[in-house]
Amino acid sequence: MTAEAPREGALRRLEGILARVEALLGKREPMPPDPAIFGTHRAFRWERAGEGGRIVPIPHPHRMDLSGLVGIDGAKEELLRNTEQFVSGTGANHVLLWGERGTGKSSCVKGLLPVFGPRGLRIVELSRWDLFSFPKIVGQLRDLPFRFLLFCDDLSFDEGEADFRGLKTLLDGGVEERPENVLIYATSNRRHLMPERRVALGAEDEIHPEEAVSEKLSLSDRFGLQLGFYRFDQETYLAVVESYARRLRLPVDPATLREEALRWALSAGSRSGRTAKQFIDDLAGRLGMRSP
Repeated sequence: MTAEAPREGALRRLEGILARVEALLGKREPMPPDPAIFGTHRAFRWERAGEGGRIVPIPHPHRMDLSGLVGIDGAKEELLRNTEQFVSGTGANHVLLWGERGTGKSSCVKGLLPVFGPRGLRIVELSRWDLFSFPKIVGQLRDLPFRFLLFCDDLSFDEGEADFRGLKTLLDGGVEERPENVLIYATSNRRHLMPERRVALGAEDEIHPEEAVSEKLSLSDRFGLQLGFYRFDQETYLAVVESYARRLRLPVDPATLREEALRWALSAGSRSGRTAKQFIDDLAGRLGMRSP
């Protein structure tokens, strides 16, 4: 055996030790956030790291003015009422905002920050998968003197996914009590968060199909407040367009504005707040003006 052999063996063992140390360090939980950041920021996101994750501030949050959202007054009022109760420390519910795309579901949640942010409301944005880090997230928020909305945009599950069962437990709190300063607000295009299909007679595998349906519906039941956002009719869509046009003081006569807005909606195949905003952005650009 040469003198190099023991040295090579020692190097391999050292490399193995270093690899194990690196693996252990990779699994180490990130440090909890400095409580001071919740005084200087109001919007945050959860970033996964290793086996856990961390809450990081969003320097430039998307600011929304609730008063500028037209045609959804009933849903806005209910959302404001529930959030007011939450911020005031009284009873409040998890909220599911469901319905047509582009009708203002996400904008409503974002618009809560200017209203309640000065009173201690904070929003933490999550992806769908981050909801399963719920115990770790609330562990970092439980004792802080703020009120937190965990906001999950576009929450839904595909057929055959079993993850929704775990989410039901998280929403109910499981064995560990949910902290009173945390709620979940979620949006979805689906009322029940799961695909619903018609099944031909005799083609269903379930012996008791009604029980399978009930299990799927029980997920949305965990949201105590469910707010529907419906397809805009023509007059509501035009009211949204006119509201945006007034705010920008666009130099367009009402008849021309309505005609072009309807043509835009026909081309887009949709009448919604999003379609109205896209039309106004385009029109403002053609007139050499900045969009809102």
